[in-house]
Amino acid sequence: MDAGRARFLSDLEKIVAASHDRVASLREIARLIRGYGGYRWVGLYDVDSKAGAVRNVVWSGPEAPEYPTFPIGKGLTGTAIAERRVVNVGDVSGDPRYLTALGTTRSEIIVPIFDSAKSAVVGTIDVESELPNVFNEETEALVQACAEMIRPLWNI
Repeated sequence: MDAGRARFLSDLEKIVAASHDRVASLREIARLIRGYGGYRWVGLYDVDSKAGAVRNVVWSGPEAPEYPTFPIGKGLTGTAIAERRVVNVGDVSGDPRYLTALGTTRSEIIVPIFDSAKSAVVGTIDVESELPNVFNEETEALVQACAEMIRPLWNI
């Protein structure tokens, strides 16, 4: 593991360990992920299965998401939740599942955050870029590591 990645993961771990204010910690995490990868936009979401909704908790980027709350089965996020897997789309303009967050998004990766038993998706990390085909296997692995590390902030 290179030193930059190790430092990034260490910083992430420190934020989670020191968390006293969930939203403030998640805001800092979204900024950290965005800055580390040079991504245009990062959002962290709660999945409320009982209410059938996905809600944005925090975001880091130029604008708020177009859909801060949406039905659990909609969009690429809905696919990630239903299939319990990473959804990585290189060009969202050709994907009918895409819910516009920002009009200039081309690539998007959604990584589910599971409860401690890994039986349910309780949150997601959404990373977007204005460039096509940006997110490779290394990006997927890194964002999945982030999801695992920040799981305690979902308190489940």
